[in-house]
Amino acid sequence: MLTINFLRENTKLAIERLKVKNFDAQSIITVILGLDQQRRDIQTESDSLQAEMNQLSKEIGNLFKQGKQTEANEAKEKTTSLKDKIKDLTTRLDEVNSELNSLIVQLPNVPHESVPAGKTADDNLEVRTGGAIPVLTDEALPHWDLAAKYNLIDFELGNKLTGSGFPVYIGQGARLQRALINFFLDENLKAGYTEYLPPFMVNEDSGFGTGQLPDKEGQMYHVGLDNFYLIPTAEVPVTNIFRDVVLNESDFPVKCTAYTPCFRREAGSYGKDVRGLNRLHQFDKVEIVQLRKPDDSYLALEEMVSHVEAIVKKLGLPYRIIKLCGGDMSFTSALTYDFEVFSAAQKRWLEVSSVSNFESFQANRLKLRYRNNETKKTILAHTLNGSSLALPRIVASLLENNQTAEGIKIPEVLVPYTGFSLIK
Repeated sequence: MLTINFLRENTKLAIERLKVKNFDAQSIITVILGLDQQRRDIQTESDSLQAEMNQLSKEIGNLFKQGKQTEANEAKEKTTSLKDKIKDLTTRLDEVNSELNSLIVQLPNVPHESVPAGKTADDNLEVRTGGAIPVLTDEALPHWDLAAKYNLIDFELGNKLTGSGFPVYIGQGARLQRALINFFLDENLKAGYTEYLPPFMVNEDSGFGTGQLPDKEGQMYHVGLDNFYLIPTAEVPVTNIFRDVVLNESDFPVKCTAYTPCFRREAGSYGKDVRGLNRLHQFDKVEIVQLRKPDDSYLALEEMVSHVEAIVKKLGLPYRIIKLCGGDMSFTSALTYDFEVFSAAQKRWLEVSSVSNFESFQANRLKLRYRNNETKKTILAHTLNGSSLALPRIVASLLENNQTAEGIKIPEVLVPYTGFSLIK
């Protein structure tokens, strides 16, 4: 959530930068600033009346002591009138604050100055590529056929148990899944992240804190009786660990990692682009989250991108890194890099990670601050997160790219985790 101070001091900048996200903020920011002025005027008037009432209260006691009964009663009547006025002002202030808050949460985060303009993924910028795209034989199979051939994943059984988009992993498929989770977590721990195992459901406050609510409620599974939400990513519970927290400068950097299943409704998804593991309602993902001071959050972002890149390289997958244009960015992000790996049998790129800096947007919602050592003032922290990594499309690419006549080769770094080097 953008701060009022930012909008007040950078009105033109906010309007111009939000155009990069294809969001016309002119009218809503004008209304927000008008409400902010009303709020400040009401607060000033209320404070003035409160000071007058406090002064009168002191005088009443003195008047009674002096035997000035009439003057004291007149002063008491005036304080009663002032109380009523202050009560009315408090009601008006609550109404203005409510309207102000309902509008400001509709504003997306302002994109970083380096974010390119654009409307769709076609306008994204390729930053760099790595790895060699394998050349497969004409007999090569897509991952859903390989999963059936080697009895790794049963999509129909998942449909029977739950519904479409909930696969069942079997035998070597399940062990590959577990191996990837442990490998990703171990790589993150080596990079200085602390591991968490958070709840897989969150409350409304947590959904609001990281920006899923009220923007993405239609994409999340809702447990109506308890008003909980199944998490769309570990980012939500892990970042909310620090909701309403004031950190010390010595606490930085805060680096967290977590494995969780993730749940996304993906309403309206259908067709060949979502076949097999390409898009699921439940999937496994390992996440990294960082909290940083504002002056080094973009160095942290580059560090996180390099970390994810190193993991993809170790898996031997061809990849590319994309800087998202304004129109393809999330509501909360200031700058996002996507990682895509090439799926050789499908002959297409598959997104496997997004690494983002949210600057103070989430922190303002979370009331996540740190105390400056010198001034002792509290300052909004910056939050960042990234997939490290999402499993389904990694698995799809591994199966397709490593298929041979003998079976599917397992990357060398995973063999200690799987206990086998070939799926056959």
